[in-house]
Amino acid sequence: MTFLLGLTGSIGMGKSTTAQMFRDEGIPVWDADATVHELYQADGAGAKALADMLPEAIENGAVSRPALKKMIAADLSVLAVLESIIHPLVAADRAKFIENHPDDPLAVFDIPLLFETSADAWLDAIAVVTTDEETQKQRVLARDGMTEAQFETIQSRQMPDAEKRARADYLIPTDTMDGARAAVRDAIAKIKQGKADA
Repeated sequence: MTFLLGLTGSIGMGKSTTAQMFRDEGIPVWDADATVHELYQADGAGAKALADMLPEAIENGAVSRPALKKMIAADLSVLAVLESIIHPLVAADRAKFIENHPDDPLAVFDIPLLFETSADAWLDAIAVVTTDEETQKQRVLARDGMTEAQFETIQSRQMPDAEKRARADYLIPTDTMDGARAAVRDAIAKIKQGKADA
């Protein structure tokens, strides 16, 4: 059985960089955001399904995120419709990924809102990427078009970092690249050793 490790962390903590470190170590990684992006593309399963239910959100055959945002802002019930269509498609893609890696000792699931969506219920363990508040803020505000107000809004929707850390099986500090890579390698070694001991 493949060990299913969830990877999460608040915005600006270095989750995408850490996910790449797992890939660099030969570990298969399933990316929730990338899956949704594919579903939203022209001819994607999500775009096709939403074309029937939310046609105003479709532009040139693809899902328009700006249009979706406006629709959700105007009517929150749109979000429930969106989730009812997209979540099963995402779950199906994830199940296919697991099926495709039956002999891997470990697979990583990069999920931004892992705890918020109760994904920890089906995962074997959770790794949380973290850094100090000041570093997090500097990283996020360095992004194109990001404002302090946007940062605060995003933060308000995410579980606090301290709570994520408290619920983590593995912590990956991303203050330095070397430190993060060492923590990734340590987590992989412990999981593989645990499987060997089982």
